[in-house]
Amino acid sequence: MSSAAEQLAANFNFNVFSKAHELKKRIWYTLGALIIYRLGSYIPLPGVDIAVIKTLASKNANNFFGIFNMFSGGALERMSILALNIVPYISASIIIQLMTAISPTLEALKKEGESGRQKINQYTRYLTVFLATAQAFGLSTGLVAQGAVSIDPTIFKITTVINIVGGTLFLMWLGEQITSRGIGNGVSLIIFSGIVANLPQAALGLIELGQDNTIPITFILFLFAAVVAIFAFIVFVERAIRKVLIQYPKRQVGARVQGGEASYIPLKLNSSGVLPPIFAQALLVLPSTAVMFVSDSSPEWLQTLLFYLSPGKPLFIVLMSVLIVFFAYFYTTIIFNPADTAENLKKSGGFIPGIRPGQATADFIEKLLNRLTFFGASYLVIVCLMPELLKAKYAVPFYFGGTSLLIIVSVTLDTVAQIQSHLVAHQYEGLLKKANLKGRRR
Repeated sequence: MSSAAEQLAANFNFNVFSKAHELKKRIWYTLGALIIYRLGSYIPLPGVDIAVIKTLASKNANNFFGIFNMFSGGALERMSILALNIVPYISASIIIQLMTAISPTLEALKKEGESGRQKINQYTRYLTVFLATAQAFGLSTGLVAQGAVSIDPTIFKITTVINIVGGTLFLMWLGEQITSRGIGNGVSLIIFSGIVANLPQAALGLIELGQDNTIPITFILFLFAAVVAIFAFIVFVERAIRKVLIQYPKRQVGARVQGGEASYIPLKLNSSGVLPPIFAQALLVLPSTAVMFVSDSSPEWLQTLLFYLSPGKPLFIVLMSVLIVFFAYFYTTIIFNPADTAENLKKSGGFIPGIRPGQATADFIEKLLNRLTFFGASYLVIVCLMPELLKAKYAVPFYFGGTSLLIIVSVTLDTVAQIQSHLVAHQYEGLLKKANLKGRRR
């Protein structure tokens, strides 16, 4: 079956795509939803002084503000109703996943199937509302403290919380609609479109810095070449898998011999995806979050700590590396359970050649998975921290960071894979219809 699918995938053409009406509807739906999202990111909050916001954005471009502004597609520096983007929902999802690993109740819900998954999704939505409300209130309070508000502070706080929480919930709903009725993962595509929409502006800003001799032209050329090389490296690693051979024994059923075929379990080199660097960055910028929107009279020790926690500093690099490795291993254990895989293989009669079924198979898969995760985590550390060193020395736009490049490539690969799956399914349906027509004629 897999070889047939690969053969069909290799023979894709525009004629096949033009006949896949269901796929075209999904693509148009996705594009329309993303356009609505981008239009919403330009609707400003009422009562905000844009001049003060621009000054604040330029002063904090390389810390918390820059990260959130990147994820929001520039909505934060415009103080849009979508300023928090889908970040509260991502944070809530991560927290729920963390709790699932340590809470027996959530673990039991996870094993209940579809009903349990719906309950966990409901808890995630509740937590999203709580986080969005807390972050919106903190943002409004900070804007009032910075003098960036032109209306009554109390009214501004109330309207800001309502607008931002409503915008976040709208994006959460929009992401779910894209996932179910469009193509690709809705939440990932929302972040992806925000980053891609600002890449041309970031590239032009970089070229202007070169024209002003702020950054050497040779370095800009080197940077663009490095971005292309990083893209190719990410694609190579994200598609890398380790095939674990699975053999099924032959069985005598009457006069026929069944079974004996072989398959494999594909283990990705980077099973955790792009979530480890995203959450690691989110944790590291939390200290600067509390200080960014308050007065400049914070204690000296806190200012020193924030200085060493800023991107490019040794402490930031070390903590970032440790957190990426930790979350890479953590998410791998959530996504793939060696014990369950070994038990399913034992029930179906499959086995790994040279490995005893049961616990020995689980230990073998776990050991192999740990090795792969080590290389996958190392790859994430290299991709995410190399640009940080460049940004520490040169004023490179935040959109050229490793995390943003990882998101772009990962989401693109996932979306293309889903499009190919729909095209393969469409071709199989066409072949089945032709076979049925021939059978009726006979």
